[in-house]
Amino acid sequence: MTRSCLLTGTLLTDGATVVDAAVAVVDGLIAYAGPRAGLDVASLPALAQMELPPGSILLPGLIDLHCHGAAGGDFPGGDPGAARTAVDFLHRSGTTTLLASLVTAPREDLLRSIGTLRDLADDGLIAGIHAEGPFLSQARCGAQDPRFLRDPDLHFLGELVAAAGGHLRTMTYAPELPGAAGLVRELAMRGVAPSLGHTDADTRTTADSLTDAADLLAAFGPDNARPTVTHLFNGMPPLHHRSPGPVAACLQLASAGRVAVELVADGVHLDPETVRMVVGLVGAANVALVTDSMAATGLPDGEYDLGPAGVVVRDGEARLRSNGALAGGTATLLDVVRRTVEAGVDPADAVLSATAVPARILGLSGEVGSLRTGLRADVVVVDPDFRRVLVIRGGEVLA
Repeated sequence: MTRSCLLTGTLLTDGATVVDAAVAVVDGLIAYAGPRAGLDVASLPALAQMELPPGSILLPGLIDLHCHGAAGGDFPGGDPGAARTAVDFLHRSGTTTLLASLVTAPREDLLRSIGTLRDLADDGLIAGIHAEGPFLSQARCGAQDPRFLRDPDLHFLGELVAAAGGHLRTMTYAPELPGAAGLVRELAMRGVAPSLGHTDADTRTTADSLTDAADLLAAFGPDNARPTVTHLFNGMPPLHHRSPGPVAACLQLASAGRVAVELVADGVHLDPETVRMVVGLVGAANVALVTDSMAATGLPDGEYDLGPAGVVVRDGEARLRSNGALAGGTATLLDVVRRTVEAGVDPADAVLSATAVPARILGLSGEVGSLRTGLRADVVVVDPDFRRVLVIRGGEVLA
């Protein structure tokens, strides 16, 4: 276990690039991050310098707001051992902070799964829980099981919040459903960020709901909280010139800084040109790169589960066995960052959208998401092609 060390290379953090940089880690925290010439070695205890390959790039630990599992572990499944296996794999892949995402399921299954994830959050292994459902559109259910979808129910929401023990951080909802306005208000008052998605709403309904959510979070939520959009373009009507739909409203509000849009930039959910276009339109500070990863992440093609649904993975593409709908992703967040860079997005912007942006959404900017003095020492070292070299979490080098 290493709690103190010195790393050198090119630094990418907070949307900036610093060449010939140094990061000093002392007792699990960042003691210095910046130009190597500015490092005052005499002010620090003796630090062992990590031997890194030439051309190494130093990133903050990545943060995933939307992740259903990995390495055979399925967060919605409610199995504590499998969930811990998934978290361990994700940490080692470079995703040092994450929300564990659920899918729509029967009430008893949701409450049981939330209890499992609550324990992981209590242990500091995850940053909280993302409930993707069950208050979603039948018409745009995607891989969500339509049998268990329901209209917003504040009593049931209260049960979910109580079971989470303060760790429910985001919830995906469809704004056109009866009772959605009350749901958004209740979420915001409880400090839970509403995330619009799996919706068949029109442009006006989307804009009104997200505007209300942004106003309510500003009044009741943590500092810098704002609503998000669950995997923009996926689970909603496509943008059409005579029917702009929710996509147009989401892009407009994101460009104004009122919401952040999730992009699953894995080469399957979105074309690379779409990724580059959205980042160019709304700015990297209003984009959160996510994986939507499921149990097959890190494993070969085959058959897997996503909550109550069976999934077949071929060539890394996950689809429901029942109807062929996309059923989450199989890329890690570092894979998504690399593909975003390959799509033509500036590397500093791609890293910003996978670190500081989600940290602000979670209210964790004072702890993670950046390489700054005093923050937890979460560092991902990559080569010039954004392939993983080394991961440090809380000052500990992960094998």
